[in-house]
Amino acid sequence: MSSVKSRRLRKKLYLDEFAVKGVEVDCTLTCKDEPELAVIMDDFLLYVDSLNLFVSGGGDLTTLSGFISSNERYGSVTEAQRASISAWLKEQKLVAEFTVGELVDANYGE
Repeated sequence: MSSVKSRRLRKKLYLDEFAVKGVEVDCTLTCKDEPELAVIMDDFLLYVDSLNLFVSGGGDLTTLSGFISSNERYGSVTEAQRASISAWLKEQKLVAEFTVGELVDANYGE
């Protein structure tokens, strides 16, 4: 994708200044039953939504994984939001371990 493209085409293809960045999240959970899982999942989704982001993914009693990106069409996850998500996960009692990946291109995975 290194060839010179017009601004209109870069925007349409989400390239360069229009690239959308997101982060991968993987967690190990210590849920004992489905109601506990529902609580942590709901809390996580509400927290991510409060940052004007959304998460796609899922989990079970032992894992939670997904990709977080912006609710805005050309918006990206910021480093501050990434750090905030890490801090929130660190505070959760049902989260044993977690990783929040580096910012990557949501469309091209770079």
